[in-house]
Amino acid sequence: MLVAAACAVAISSADATPVGDALQRPALLVRQAERSVLLALAHAGQGIVAVGERGVIVRSEDQGKTWRQMPCPVSVSLTMVRFADAEHGVAVGHGGTVLTTQDGGRNWQVRLNGTQLSAIALRDAVNDAQRTEAARLAADGPDKPFLDVLLWDARHLLAVGAYGLAFYSPDGGATWQSWMGRLPNPRGMHWYVARRQDQSVLLAGEQGLLAQSDDGGKTFHSMPSPYRGSWFSAELQPGGRLTLVGLRGNVWQSSDAGRRWVAIPTPNAASILASAQTPAGDIVLATQAGQMLRLQGQRVTPVNTTPLPTPAGILPLTNDQWLAVGVAGVVPVPAFAQVQGAQP
Repeated sequence: MLVAAACAVAISSADATPVGDALQRPALLVRQAERSVLLALAHAGQGIVAVGERGVIVRSEDQGKTWRQMPCPVSVSLTMVRFADAEHGVAVGHGGTVLTTQDGGRNWQVRLNGTQLSAIALRDAVNDAQRTEAARLAADGPDKPFLDVLLWDARHLLAVGAYGLAFYSPDGGATWQSWMGRLPNPRGMHWYVARRQDQSVLLAGEQGLLAQSDDGGKTFHSMPSPYRGSWFSAELQPGGRLTLVGLRGNVWQSSDAGRRWVAIPTPNAASILASAQTPAGDIVLATQAGQMLRLQGQRVTPVNTTPLPTPAGILPLTNDQWLAVGVAGVVPVPAFAQVQGAQP
């Protein structure tokens, strides 16, 4: 998988032993933690929190100018962080890890790890296929990463990831339910993406895997995919507008909740690893080649003239100022105005 190198998504069973150790070991404090390999970042009220390899968590109080490392109870790589409000956030990562914070990312508590997943899956299994899957989770050990997390609010969350992992909590991580049997994913493919807009929920993953809910997540159905390659990010906007991005520079848009799709041309075939929306509603994309692209309607405009070190996540500060994280840690993105008007 092309995204694996950029996002440090190691999903082989060979990682089971070191991941197990790292689940019990707090992250080390490091110099200039903001220059560590970081994989995701999110607003926490007026602050910003970024997470990455070996359990590094950093927080900024000044819009990304300076950073301070926060304590983390595990040293597995963390792949995604999201906040429901200024105080309540969730980070997920390798070893089936889910962490929560109630103070804006300054302190974190383990809420779930890979050693617990099989017991939950077995308890919630309703047929032989689901019981077999739970037994496989137990035999494999805590070797599978969560890759995204969806927050309805501070209490309701869904963590999804490799090999079809999908676990839901109705109470901020205190208790968990397996949703693996509820989602249309019979081959157990990887979920990379979880997004929500009002009552619409979209899950996306490898080989064109798509699932949709129209009732806030109560039920899901398979969604026909306009492309058979993997989806690495998505954006949902009001009025049923969907944007899917992924392998080989694919960008597809729908204005009717996925019934019809239009392919959006991009400058090259570099895989698109991340996306986010500006306050004005434009969509910005980050490619594996380090290029940032601004999507306005069906027009794609390059943002940066100098490639960024492989970006894994992007975050808007304003309509024209952004931060990216990746192999070089936190990197400010040049103002859009520098290259506006450039043609794909």
